[in-house]
Amino acid sequence: MTSANKQKKIKVWSLSLGCPKNRVDSERLLGSLGAPVSHVEHMGRADLVFINTCGFIDPAVRESVRAVLDAGQRLGRCSKKPLLAVGGCMVGRYGAENLAEDLPEVDLWLPTADLARWPAMVAEALALPPPPVRMPGGGRLLSTGPSYAWLKVGEGCRHKCAFCTIPSIRGGLHSLPAEDIVDEARALLGQGVRELALVAQDLTAWGADLGMKNGLPSLLEKLAALDGLAWLRLLYLYPSGVTPELLTLIRDTGAPLLPYLDIPLQHAHPDVLSRMGRPFAGNPRRVLDAVRQILPHAALRTTFIVGYPGETDEQFESLCRFVEESAFQHVGVFAYQAEDGTEAATLPDQVPDAVKQWRRDTLMDIQADISERLLAAHVGSRMQVLVDAPHPEWPGLHSGRVWLQAPEVDGITYVSGPGVAPGALVECDIVESTEYDLTALA
Repeated sequence: MTSANKQKKIKVWSLSLGCPKNRVDSERLLGSLGAPVSHVEHMGRADLVFINTCGFIDPAVRESVRAVLDAGQRLGRCSKKPLLAVGGCMVGRYGAENLAEDLPEVDLWLPTADLARWPAMVAEALALPPPPVRMPGGGRLLSTGPSYAWLKVGEGCRHKCAFCTIPSIRGGLHSLPAEDIVDEARALLGQGVRELALVAQDLTAWGADLGMKNGLPSLLEKLAALDGLAWLRLLYLYPSGVTPELLTLIRDTGAPLLPYLDIPLQHAHPDVLSRMGRPFAGNPRRVLDAVRQILPHAALRTTFIVGYPGETDEQFESLCRFVEESAFQHVGVFAYQAEDGTEAATLPDQVPDAVKQWRRDTLMDIQADISERLLAAHVGSRMQVLVDAPHPEWPGLHSGRVWLQAPEVDGITYVSGPGVAPGALVECDIVESTEYDLTALA
């Protein structure tokens, strides 16, 4: 019997809030403890209760605090209390010492600045042997099922957008070495994962702190060559980094590198973009024109902030026209939140909440019509569907995605028929569409 078989399993209840980058941090922690981990559905049966918080905007902070308070109340009724560990961006934003005063039920705080030490800190608190400094392949306990996994390629951000708290929480740009990223990708594919979705605060900046210029294309070439990879997806591409070289590489590489580009523009009016401190404050149509010239059939996703300080009715109407004319495949719209510590929170002409919400709803209505039209064009075609999970209520029906749908953030494709199972990539007929979803038959 090996020493691994002799090790006691660590029973874990975990919750990861916020963005996919947080989910990766959670998976890396639980896969790097140096002991087998099993998930339990009830907190009271766990050895470790781990909550990875979000601190990007105030509503996310409130959600994180509620999750911690709820855990504290439930664990307070346990005869044998599990270790309650809390990490993530809320801890990075406000500091463990400050949070501990208001949340004394937490046993262990895990600051973002100590991310590499999280496994050792948890292992020590659980009286486990010290885990290896680096687990083979990065040490990931996947929580996304067999179809896809997020692959984080860097930390922090080099930009100074006036509304954003990320640099103050996560620090400046820190690119992970290419060999570590490729090793982790290979390990994920070895677990049967079919799709890798690359994430960072700004993918296009990868390698700049390592002395590279336009480093992302070289990384993509290495990843696209890996055996077993069906889809390679790019999220969070800053407009100023979407170069002709990158677009040409995507075109010429083809499968598995998808022509799916998530380019968060945040607004379309140059005056608003300038006040935001965006790195592409000129005419955002230029980046769209470049994409469509080289990748005419690309699926474009973007996000916008409405109600930014000083945004006038005319500037919002300009944004609406931009969205109508640009025909993005996917759009996320956020009502501006004034965050303490950001430059934008100190700006004059803050927009009333009711106006911000109306603008968000209006823009989402515009996009719903566009999305419905674009998806309807696929009805009658044959497309590959990557199957994610069985439907919780309808036997034989599964949720999945076609190539133009990213996991967790876009619509889904409902699919049924022979060969449909989680992790399968199935040729299907698209038979129906709605505003955001498709229906397919294998």
